[in-house]
Amino acid sequence: MRITVIGGTGLIGAKVAARLQRTGHEAVVAARSTGVDAYTGEGLAAALAGADAVIDVSNSSYVDEAAARDYFYAATLNLITYGAALGIPHHVALSVVGTDRLARRQGGYFIAKAEQERLVTTSGRPFSLVHATQFFEFVRHITDAAVQGDASRVADVLIQPIAADDVAAAIVRTATGSPTGGMNEVAGPEVFALGDLARLDLRRRHDDREVVPDPLGTYFGAHLLRTDLLPSRAASIAPTRFRSWIETPAETMLPI
Repeated sequence: MRITVIGGTGLIGAKVAARLQRTGHEAVVAARSTGVDAYTGEGLAAALAGADAVIDVSNSSYVDEAAARDYFYAATLNLITYGAALGIPHHVALSVVGTDRLARRQGGYFIAKAEQERLVTTSGRPFSLVHATQFFEFVRHITDAAVQGDASRVADVLIQPIAADDVAAAIVRTATGSPTGGMNEVAGPEVFALGDLARLDLRRRHDDREVVPDPLGTYFGAHLLRTDLLPSRAASIAPTRFRSWIETPAETMLPI
């Protein structure tokens, strides 16, 4: 299969492209650095030409609602429009477990992600959504974003994180199969209190800052219930455990 990976040079996109190539597929890596901009449409027609599927793992560089909505609306509408014109039979988009809940909690970025999903699901195009929990590689970003003075005041919630490699595997399985017309959840095998996971991350970095689970703390602007980040019982559970992952060299930490 010829599969175009939008955001193909990012953390997940690069892993998806590599996995596609290892399994005998042709991966077209589409990103601004390769001359393709889903937001403006530059280079998009050529990148999508002849594709059997398009995988969208691109992300807004902004987490505020207005900027994120602007990016996701324009990029997703372009992908749907070009995909329809070129007859691409499968549109796959990566999103976040609990996007609808997080959007209701007034998390601006997640309102934008919910809008992205709405555009895909109401487009009339064959699609599949992959909902992933937070990446192991994202824990550092969560911890640092919650720093106030000498402590990281993280939201007092539960989290079931997943390795980026396992997310990539789930996306490839989805893209090389038939469109589901729905959402598939993937999550890691372990549930942590976010405070405990943040503490593990800091100690791994030899950082002795205190971690304070804060019942009033927000998750990128969203006030969460304790279980809002957890997947449903129907989620596919990936194999990689956090403690085995942290024994590997640290990777670049990027948001979902």
